[in-house]
Amino acid sequence: MTEAVRADGSRWGAASRDAVRRRSLGGACLAHALHDGYTDLLYVLLPVWQAEFGLGYAGLAVLRSLYYATMGGLQVPADRLAARWPIRASLAVSTLVAAAGFVVMALSGSLFGLCGGLVLAGIGASLQHPRASLLVAQAYGDAARGPLGIYNFAGDLGKALFPVVVALLLGVLAWRPVAGLMAGVGLVAALALVLVLPRGTLAAAPARAGRGHGERPGFPLLMTVGALDTATRMGTLLFLPFLLEAKGGTGATTGLALALVFIGGAFGKAVCGWLGERLGIVPCVVATETATALGIAALLVLPLGPTLVVLPLLGLVLNGTSSVLYGTVPDLAPRGDVGRAFALFYTAVIGSGGLAPIAYGALGDRAGAGVGLLSAAATALVIVPLVLRLRRPLAACDQDRVQD
Repeated sequence: MTEAVRADGSRWGAASRDAVRRRSLGGACLAHALHDGYTDLLYVLLPVWQAEFGLGYAGLAVLRSLYYATMGGLQVPADRLAARWPIRASLAVSTLVAAAGFVVMALSGSLFGLCGGLVLAGIGASLQHPRASLLVAQAYGDAARGPLGIYNFAGDLGKALFPVVVALLLGVLAWRPVAGLMAGVGLVAALALVLVLPRGTLAAAPARAGRGHGERPGFPLLMTVGALDTATRMGTLLFLPFLLEAKGGTGATTGLALALVFIGGAFGKAVCGWLGERLGIVPCVVATETATALGIAALLVLPLGPTLVVLPLLGLVLNGTSSVLYGTVPDLAPRGDVGRAFALFYTAVIGSGGLAPIAYGALGDRAGAGVGLLSAAATALVIVPLVLRLRRPLAACDQDRVQD
């Protein structure tokens, strides 16, 4: 991108453009950290809800999916609706709605109220991923792969921080006051987004030559790989708290374990991005998914102490793959429409994250958490032959880039 223009066509100066890029990336990272933190702190609450409402694994998965499937199912319609709004406004509003969901949970006195709060929070979260990703892609154009990696890294920081904070708070407070405190954090974040995000945005960079002349056959396959990768991650995280309890862990242990997984995952964003650039996207994904399957299997046989040691390494490969896949979305976007491509991709991966745990949970109810974890490991292995089929469309994309 040789010159920068606002979305309304007026021009940014060079210094203003750099400032807008920094503020756009900073605001997107803040939104991602908060919403991903909201999403994954729910895992710490699952055992509490199980005890209070008498739910089985499948029931917990359904409860979890009220948030996750709502967030995933509304990606495309929410993105279309918000396309008429400034991205600054859409990210602030989405954060306010998500925080309101936690307010409803905090005030609920029944399972029905809890479900309503989860749905409302999921509605708010549905705007964040496609709009924030598009904001970064618009701001950086063809140089967006690195900033998108930073954006994804910020999400893992939220995943690492929020669960451990909630786990510590649950040691001194009931879960409803904790939910109220999380709502307060969301309100503060919404105000910060209004202050940080620029009023104008950079216009989208033009599509690369060749990318806008028809469908990329690899994009549906990329969505499939992303959906299965997410299913593997969600299935593993669904059973992890109960596996730790069976090994003698406490609620604080669960919070620590999730923090270790997500810290490893945050580091994995950078490592897998580096490996993807040097080894290639396909070899990197093959290696990480194979290592994920082996790591999940190791959890079943290790005692509690060694399990905690392994968790950061498992998190590295379990979460790191997603950064490689997200960074590939602009390359394979159908007709060069990056915004819609992100909305479709997040629909696939978030929808998978909402629905797959129901199947894993039903299997866990019938055969136990161990079998459920092994099924998640098997899902990781299914990805390997699928991602090998991405070699041809990715090679075509590289050829288009060279021709540019």
